[in-house]
Amino acid sequence: MLFESIPESWRRHLEAHRDVVNEIGARLQNLANSGERILPDKKWVFRALDLKPEDVKVLVIGQDPYPNAQDACGLAFSVHPRKSGLPGSLMNIQKEILTDIGSTNTADGDLTRWSEQGVMLLNRVLTVSAGASGSHSKWGWEALTETIARVCGQNGAIGLLWGNSARELASFFPSDRLVEGVHPSPLSAHRGFLGSKPFSRVNLLLQSMGKDAISW
Repeated sequence: MLFESIPESWRRHLEAHRDVVNEIGARLQNLANSGERILPDKKWVFRALDLKPEDVKVLVIGQDPYPNAQDACGLAFSVHPRKSGLPGSLMNIQKEILTDIGSTNTADGDLTRWSEQGVMLLNRVLTVSAGASGSHSKWGWEALTETIARVCGQNGAIGLLWGNSARELASFFPSDRLVEGVHPSPLSAHRGFLGSKPFSRVNLLLQSMGKDAISW
């Protein structure tokens, strides 16, 4: 049953979604049995939840996993470390970090270093069929990830929400713990993401709360 793959620290918060998650799991298995590639690999579907609820300092929301096996790794916007060829959204994130902060420790695209500092990288939809962005939307993932966002907000996390899908969750964060903006996608980044300084803004909020800033 897919629900049992959720890290234990999150299961009690998500118990109401047990049946839906298991139904999604059965649906994914049927697709896999018919030869469809499901991304990310099953071991990474709930990877974002390796960060315990009480350890989440910042919640970043993506849309759904990258639709190719090279990139899908279970953390929103992140990829496996590489020397070049980052996805467009991630490349814009890196550009903005350099403009905003002046340096980055994630130039290889691996945002695991953020997770280790308390940044949860959560997609609204946790799976996708290879080559088909958005193919698993409206399956029930959105209700699950909405609950995760609510729990993070109740625990004092800052919401860093880019794009319309992410900003649907803004109500879970008070204004003094919320940074909203345009999605970093190449289709929209020039409309306000680039130059918005979200990383320094988050760090200022963290410091005002007496917490350590994130090394972006």
